[in-house]
Order: sequence, then C-alpha cells, then structure tokens
Amino acid sequence: MEVVLTHNEPINTEECPKPEKSHKRSKISRDVETDIELLYKAVPQIGKVFRIIDKIGEGTFSSVYLGEAQMHDGSRQKFALKHLIPTSHPTRIAAELQCLTLAGGQENVMGVTYCFRKEDHVVIVMPYLEHKAIVDIISSLSFEEVRLYIYNLLRALKHIHQFGIIHRDIKPNNFLYNRKTKEYALVDFGLAQGTADTQIDLLKDLSGLRKVQRPVFGERNINSCTQVSATTKATSAQTEFVKVAKAEDPANRRYLSAGRGSAALKSQGANQKPQRAVPLGVTCSCFQTDRVCNICLSRKQQIAPRAGTPGFRAPEVLTKCPNQGTAIDVWSAGVILLSLLSGRYPFFKASDDLIALSQIMTIRGSRETIQAAKAFGKSIVCSRELPRQDLRVLCETLRGHRPSPDDDDYVTPLPQNNGTVSGKPPIPDETPTHRPIEEQVKPEDTYDNTSLHTGHMETEQWDGGWGGVPDEAYDLLDRLLELNPAKRITAADALTHPLFTDLIQLT
Repeated sequence: MEVVLTHNEPINTEECPKPEKSHKRSKISRDVETDIELLYKAVPQIGKVFRIIDKIGEGTFSSVYLGEAQMHDGSRQKFALKHLIPTSHPTRIAAELQCLTLAGGQENVMGVTYCFRKEDHVVIVMPYLEHKAIVDIISSLSFEEVRLYIYNLLRALKHIHQFGIIHRDIKPNNFLYNRKTKEYALVDFGLAQGTADTQIDLLKDLSGLRKVQRPVFGERNINSCTQVSATTKATSAQTEFVKVAKAEDPANRRYLSAGRGSAALKSQGANQKPQRAVPLGVTCSCFQTDRVCNICLSRKQQIAPRAGTPGFRAPEVLTKCPNQGTAIDVWSAGVILLSLLSGRYPFFKASDDLIALSQIMTIRGSRETIQAAKAFGKSIVCSRELPRQDLRVLCETLRGHRPSPDDDDYVTPLPQNNGTVSGKPPIPDETPTHRPIEEQVKPEDTYDNTSLHTGHMETEQWDGGWGGVPDEAYDLLDRLLELNPAKRITAADALTHPLFTDLIQLT
C-alpha cells in the first residue's frame, strides 16, 4: 500500500468514519453502487479518508468519483477521485501525476491533492469543481461568458505549453467551468505528450511506449491482410492488386496513369525473392481505383500520434504528420470557440479521419487545406473545389441571425479571386475513394438537434450580446483555426489579441 500526499491539505484522516452502506443514495444506479464498493475493496485506504458519494465520469482509461472528506475544522469538503484502469502503463500514470504536480494548481490547471496506490490500482485525488456539461449550457451562454471562457482556456494552454506539455485532448469536457464562481480548470492529462524541450521528464520516456499506430483514415492494415493471404495461399501465384473497396464503374476511373496497362500485373510466386523496397518519390497507379498496387503495399507505414477526441483533432493529426506540437491544442481551442460562437456542440462529428478532414474542408476551403498539407509534407486530393466559408456568416446563420441557406434570398458572401461573391458552395462529385461530402457533413449528425438547413433558432428578448459580436472574435477564430500549424497563433500570442484588451490590462 502506498499513499502519497502531494499538497498539505488539512484532512482529518483519524476522525473520518469508515464508509458505511448508508452513504448510498437512491439517485444513483445499482451499477454505480457496485463500482463504488469495488473501489473501496481495491484501495481500502480510500475508505479511511473519503466517503464516495457518486460516480461522475467514465472514460476509456479511468473513472471519476465524487468523494467527501472531513477537514480538521470540522467542515466537509468534496474531492474528485480519478481511478485509473489497472492496465494503464506505469510510466503513463507517473507522467500524468508529474504534469498535475508541476504544472497544476495555478493558471486554471487542475492540481493534485493525494495519490493512492495498491498493487496495480491508482487513485488520483483532486479538488472538485462543480460544473455543468457544455452541451447543457451552450444555448444560454452570453457572448461575454464565451469570451471569458476562451480567454481562461488560453491561459491554461499557455501555462502548460511553457512546461513543454502537449495536452492532446482539449475539449469542453476537459475544461471545467463553474458559471457561479467563474472558476475554470483544465483536467485529464492522460494523453499528454512532451515537446522536444519538455520540463516533464517522464514525458520524454513515453515515445518508447507507442505501439504500432492505426492507419490514417481508419482503414484496415492492408499489409497485414496480404501477409496472411500470402501465407495461406503460398502455392499459387497472386495478382499484384488487392481489392479493398467496392467495385466501381470503369468509366469513373478518371485519374489512372497513362502507363498502366489494362491487364493486372502478375506478382511473385511462392519461391521468388521478395520485392525490394520502393524508392522514394515513386508514385503509384492505383489512385481512385478499386485496387491497391504493390507500390503502395511496399511503402513503410508512417507512425504518428493520433490520440485525441474525434471532432477536435487538428489537420496535422488527421493526416498523421509526424511532427506534432502544441499547435494541436490551439486548434482544438479554435474548434471550441467555433462551437460557442455558432451555438452548435459538437460542431464536427465524424466517424473517421477522412470524414473529419472533409468537414474541415467545407469550412476552411479545400484549396487552403491542400496547400497547408503540402507545407507539412502531406498530399491531399479533393474531387471538387470547396470554397472557404466566412466565419461570421457561418456562425450568425447557425445562430439564426441570418437567413438559412435554403431561403431564396440567401447569399453567402464568400470572396473569390476575382472579388465577386459566390452563392451556395458546390456539391462535390462522388468518388470511389470516399463518400460524397454532402453525405459526410450531415447537419443532423454534425450539429445537435438543430440543422443548418432548418430555419432559425428561437431567440429570447435578450440575445446575450450575440447581436454585436465584434470582428475581433472572428479574427481570433480564424487564427486559431489556421490550417498550417507553423502559422497558427500560439496560446501566448492569442492572449494578447485585441479581443482581450481589457482583460490584459487587468492582469
């Protein structure tokens, strides 16, 4: 049994009663009651200090409980107890604790009070911040609340980035907000990674823990599949191509290389020597076909971090750019601001990385996305050009302050190269490589309950300041959602943005 006290908290461990079954509430389910009892049994020392009241959160790697402890002055204080799953890697757990210990407790970053461990069970005890889920309050937030929320989130990001910490999972659920007390807290460093100059020593060791990453866009590992096929059918010669998608009409194959013949090439027999590695710069001849050639199969799979929550991943994460830095946190903050300004949460909702990238293109433009990808060494192809959306028009339309795109008098002022104004964005053609974007970005899936194409939202007499959102808000949003991470504004620079002029003078 190990108990680590990280801060000098006046908790009366001697007088705190042992847990009794009377602590159970009728409001919690039987499953939660069972989980609480199992936690008491797994880490008995917790029962000597805390009375667990409820289970308030559950994720892939941990569960969070609400606990109560008796202080030396006789009062009772609430705490959040994070129980990490036993399969978590020890270095990952220690790194999360180190992040909370060194960077936590200041600048809107959650600190840590206690840490309990028994065998492979670890419980991190943190101060409890009462809050509501953003989805429950987004419709009632005023613009001033949104401005303060983003400002305080950027303060937290600046702070952890100074320590060389990349959070990797920035989202509203991980940035708690108490509307009454105006308190904020960045939580959950379970996916954190370090920059090259990180001050968190244990984050430097985590690069050796990475397993083989999943292929980009969520497709199957084709190389593994073909190896199994070659083993089971080694006696017969195989064709060069392996089918990975639905068959298509040959008339739609518009991008075939001129040098490719109509007949499929023969692959090596069972007794032949394996092929040599494909030289760098060699392109394939299977683009937009129903097969994958040996050139593609021979390429070494690129490994890059993909951790994070779908809908908040930056373009460089979606395209598996190996060089990822603190800019991915800033992009996620931009997505949060986009949700808050538009009143839609979650704003992006995609089942895989390809759809997520397509959704980004519909907002930021296909040409701009392709150019940004080239800057960090990735190649993206879009079947049809998608114009860059005006962020103010987009957000005001979603909030009901502008006509819907289905209205007859609707015109979206999207500046073109010739200075003219375009109307509705074109609908891309269907291609065999992915579904049409109009299927990928369904308003009923992307935006909660209210569609972009269904009239106006109901508005109260007081509009929460949404009738006069300054241009600075959309300028900051544009900088946070910069597609090229090298040009994306940093959290430190964002805090000096004109949107926060009055707040800067107060700090």
